[in-house]
Amino acid sequence: MIANDNTSPTRAKSGKSVEAWSGKDKGDENFPVASLLIAKPLRARVHAYYDFARNADDISDSATLSPEEKLERLNAMEVVLTGALDTGSPSATRLRQSLAESGVSNIHARELLTAFRQDVVKHRYENWGELMHYCRYSAAPVGRYVLDVHGESHDTWAPSDALCASLQVLNHLQDCAKDLRDLDRCYVPQDWLREAGLTTDDIARPETVPALRTVFDKMLDATETLNRTAAELPRRVKSRRLRIETAIICALANRLTTKLRHGDPLATRVKLSKLDVLAATLLGLRYVP
Repeated sequence: MIANDNTSPTRAKSGKSVEAWSGKDKGDENFPVASLLIAKPLRARVHAYYDFARNADDISDSATLSPEEKLERLNAMEVVLTGALDTGSPSATRLRQSLAESGVSNIHARELLTAFRQDVVKHRYENWGELMHYCRYSAAPVGRYVLDVHGESHDTWAPSDALCASLQVLNHLQDCAKDLRDLDRCYVPQDWLREAGLTTDDIARPETVPALRTVFDKMLDATETLNRTAAELPRRVKSRRLRIETAIICALANRLTTKLRHGDPLATRVKLSKLDVLAATLLGLRYVP
């Protein structure tokens, strides 16, 4: 899977925006997005990337657009991002300008578009490895972009990739029932469901049956491995502010992993509380020096 080089500018030609904001913003996310810990000169750059990602995500998740329309609009965003056209995607235009000013490559945004296109056409994942390959495009580019904006070494990428994959899987588990109901998407590995004598339809139940609990726990076991790898990230980051931010996010990932161990994502949305955020922040402050 690589960033698409065969995009069609058809929709963007008219100058009409292909974007349709869903109403979600940074406050709807589990984890901090360009928080006050990010240095002020860099915060706008992170917001530009987030806005681009949010708009692309809204397209791929749209309940009214056909798959063909979704792909066409995502392609149009890439055409504007790369400068082949100037109009049609305001968030892509803003990000293109931000990238030109910072000197950061557009690959981290283009790889996200690859994942969003995949969401349009692929609704099941055969095994954990296939899911991790998806996370390489749907999640890892976010961390890599933030690190590049801060001028961090690429030796931070491996633990960052692990952290971003963990956050992605945790979000999939939180929303597994909603994703299946609203989008017919299931990110739970199909081979693990079969081993437990289950099918995707069992995720549509109102509560988690014991066999499905074993599958969720298997996913959380693998996520804990990612969290252990991610723990190295704050120690490798040179920027003090970013070091604290990544430490807080690592702590939040660990807390959400634990909450999902004990909660039922089919019965209710398992989420972090204000106390979780406070506790994670206190842990992150250990990286102030």
